[in-house]
Amino acid sequence: MIYPYKEHTPDIHPTAFVADNATITGDVVIGEQSSIWFSVVIRGDVAPTRIGSRVNIQDLSCLHQSPNRTLLIEDDATIGHQVTLHSAVIRKNALIGMGSTILDGAEIGEGAFIGAGSLVPPGKFIPPGHLAFGCPAKVIRPLTEEDRQDMQRIRSEYVAKGQYYKSLQQT
Repeated sequence: MIYPYKEHTPDIHPTAFVADNATITGDVVIGEQSSIWFSVVIRGDVAPTRIGSRVNIQDLSCLHQSPNRTLLIEDDATIGHQVTLHSAVIRKNALIGMGSTILDGAEIGEGAFIGAGSLVPPGKFIPPGHLAFGCPAKVIRPLTEEDRQDMQRIRSEYVAKGQYYKSLQQT
């Protein structure tokens, strides 16, 4: 379901896939070839949410904000299943592992990887190209070439899957 909130209606690129049971409301922008999967909730009723191109927001994730704190997800990011993002910044090519929570003012650097089940507390910065894991999340190590290739594989597969499901909606 797509809902307006006051004067804001979600702006979703025509090439983006949005699952029929996802809920998106308010001041939300979603870029081209992004995919919003089953039972995702994206509320832009407190502050803006900006989602770049080729981003995948996987099943059961919840995106929201605090007043005057935009939630930003840059191009080619992967947001795993059951992730909560709240007024954070997720830079290009980052991957947020399943069941993680990223809180207000936290910034995940370009190409960083947050391990499954992690909690990134308010204001925490995870440097580009590093793996962070835990509760609270701590930087573990720089990513390997194998890590980066796996992250690229996931991004590519989700763009392809999203476009497949998008084609089913158009028939």
